[in-house]
Amino acid sequence: MSNIVPLSAINNTSRPLSTVICYEGAWSEAIHKTWGDFLEGTVKLRQQINSVNNEKWLLYCEDSWYFLLAFTALLQCKKEILLSSIITPAYIAEIRSTENGKAIPFLTDRVFPESEKPDNTFLITSLFREVSETDAQAKECPAISPDETSIIMYTSGSTGKSKAIKQRLTELENDNSFALSQWGEEIVRRKICSTVSHHHIYGLLWSILLPFTAGVPFRRTKINFTEELEKLSDTEYMIITVPAFLKRAVEMETLAGLNLKSPWIFTAGGILSQQIAEKTREVFGFWPVEVYGSTETSGIAWRQSINGLEWTIFDNAKISQNKDGCLIIRSPYIKDPAGFETADLVELLEDGRFLLKGRIDSVVKIEEKRISLLEMEDRILQSGLAADVCVIPLEDKRQYLAAAVVLNGKGKEQFIGFKKFKINKFWKEYLLQYFENIVIPKRWRYLEILPVDAQGKKKKEDIKLLFSGDRL
Repeated sequence: MSNIVPLSAINNTSRPLSTVICYEGAWSEAIHKTWGDFLEGTVKLRQQINSVNNEKWLLYCEDSWYFLLAFTALLQCKKEILLSSIITPAYIAEIRSTENGKAIPFLTDRVFPESEKPDNTFLITSLFREVSETDAQAKECPAISPDETSIIMYTSGSTGKSKAIKQRLTELENDNSFALSQWGEEIVRRKICSTVSHHHIYGLLWSILLPFTAGVPFRRTKINFTEELEKLSDTEYMIITVPAFLKRAVEMETLAGLNLKSPWIFTAGGILSQQIAEKTREVFGFWPVEVYGSTETSGIAWRQSINGLEWTIFDNAKISQNKDGCLIIRSPYIKDPAGFETADLVELLEDGRFLLKGRIDSVVKIEEKRISLLEMEDRILQSGLAADVCVIPLEDKRQYLAAAVVLNGKGKEQFIGFKKFKINKFWKEYLLQYFENIVIPKRWRYLEILPVDAQGKKKKEDIKLLFSGDRL
């Protein structure tokens, strides 16, 4: 893999000018952006960025190509980058506010109506039209010092509340280097496509920085709909995705005969059930590789559940448990020598691997009975009638559980003509095989899809609202 060139090491001659960096649609459509386009695009953006006297910039681009150009140009101009997948007016106003009252510059490809356009906003497509460059300028490629970079990622984390997590390019590139040492031969032989937002660390690392570093073309737009996968049979692809997308994909009848060429699938951002992993193999012909980690820790373990549910630790990470049984992680990406304490309950195995046992915040007490919400969800999925489920604790005169369920094709067929109370009765009788009556969900909702964020994580606050009018 001699073609490895991380972003911090690039210069104007790192690759031949005709080298393809990204593509549109399917690879065979031959709509490409090259290394020469990359050099030209970054120099245009640098001219505009340097003309604005501000050290911090908010970056949001749905187009992965524009994102790469802007991300690179901002780092070359030694700017601090703020990344958020949420750009509602109130939210971006909050993270762009400064002590002097002037909004942090906003670099984006999002076109806002004039009445809603945030102050101090720079539209990338307009900047390209406004700037001309000479051939000499286009060949310039300022060095990036990875240790001196600052990338602020806004994430909801496990609590649903937004928090800002600082990263450096150093740690991001170390993560990519490790991924290439594990799966490099498989990565470099494929084209990358992604269903994941690059405003999250997983999408940034795997959908953009990893293929750029490895010299592998990546898809310009992320895959939003499972039907788009049917067009990806022209060459070998690596799919970067999340469990929520795979759950939807394996339920699609039209994908039953999907004929991808030697695919490879990475998934992260949540735990993939073994049932969905096996269905993924049936549909795609490949058992997905799951990566465990977070914005705070980056990737620290992996598994393919065809070999079992145990997670194998990356060589550069170490794990232990706190007094509550939650995982503690130490790795080069974590500055605190005490490590990072997660909310994930684990069983540490003698061979150095571990099993996830749910989250400490997913274990609740109902009438003094401890119950794992994850276990309840797993039992509902094991019925073979549900494609997705979220069990949440609610409180009226007392605490109780409620469940939002997405029925699969078999479930919909079984309950044709049933009134809701009869469907609820079925679930109660089914769950009584495994749980005491007091913890069985008292309220049920049946949805076509669960509310999820851009990373595919369930939006539990939105799910709670589905039960807001209920009373016991």
